[in-house]
Amino acid sequence: MGYSVAVVGATGAVGKEMIKVLEQRNFPVDKIKLLASERSAGTKLKFRGEEITVEKLTPESFEGVEIALFSAGGDRSKQFAPEAVKRGAVVIDNSSAFRMDDDVPLVVPEVNPEDVKWHKGIIANPNCSTIQMVVALKPLYDLSRIKRIVVATYQAVSGAGAAAIEELKAQSEAVLKGKDVPPPNKIPKQIAFNCVPQIDVFFDDGYTKEEHKMVNETKKIMHDPEIKVSATCVRVPVFIGHSEVVNLEFENPVSTEDAVKALQNAPGVTVMDDFKNGIYPTPVDVAGKDDVLVGRIRKDDTIENGLNLWIVGDNLRKGAALNAVQIAEVLIRENLI
Repeated sequence: MGYSVAVVGATGAVGKEMIKVLEQRNFPVDKIKLLASERSAGTKLKFRGEEITVEKLTPESFEGVEIALFSAGGDRSKQFAPEAVKRGAVVIDNSSAFRMDDDVPLVVPEVNPEDVKWHKGIIANPNCSTIQMVVALKPLYDLSRIKRIVVATYQAVSGAGAAAIEELKAQSEAVLKGKDVPPPNKIPKQIAFNCVPQIDVFFDDGYTKEEHKMVNETKKIMHDPEIKVSATCVRVPVFIGHSEVVNLEFENPVSTEDAVKALQNAPGVTVMDDFKNGIYPTPVDVAGKDDVLVGRIRKDDTIENGLNLWIVGDNLRKGAALNAVQIAEVLIRENLI
């Protein structure tokens, strides 16, 4: 049995990845609609060898659609997701529009797949940095409750969209050729050969929206409002692949050996941890991969029951498109659609 699927924001970096993931995973698509803004309508994209014309997004676009994968920004999600639900579709939304809504499940299939069961038409896809972190944290949390997380991220420019990728390319070329560097646009400061400790807007407490997302979403996904999370999010001159340094404090002792074993047995995780032979993951290793890669697993002796991890994930795949498609697969598996 096949399903009628719509991809909203089909011409964006994540939208294109969604189309690719649907094809690669042989998702049961009977009919596909590719939707985007009026500016992108008419563009042709390939799906299973067939050229599909991108249509302009309207409320009527969702007639007959059963699954709608959204990655077109929060404003469009707020406007069009309810229209899709009204017409009978289940929406899996990649924006932050509904993530903290009490009536909307926030789901990472390796962590809390059971939450899809209480959806009311919309399921939220978490933030890319949050997704890869909780995939690695869940098997460790099952060993002992995590009391506190301190995370610093090193996030690829593709997390800010296709225009940010072009910005890094243009600025890098200018620097290497000794020309004037184009002014920043999608990234707040020059990103070429630089690190920018600001992702999204600042709040009054000095933390950015991205950092608040990691704090709040982790609590919701892990079903633990008491877990303490401190985040610093940094944009780095990498095209694809977010990296994270994560420091954990557990309620009970967790040995490095037990942590490695739990991670090796966890779904969606690949352990690359052999420092003696120079084996640990980098963004280059993870681009195009489905799994979250974990390395540099070591004890933190400065706190009781402490552990350090290095986590790397493809932000366009597991951090966005793949996770959304996996949520749809859970819906099908549980006969919820």
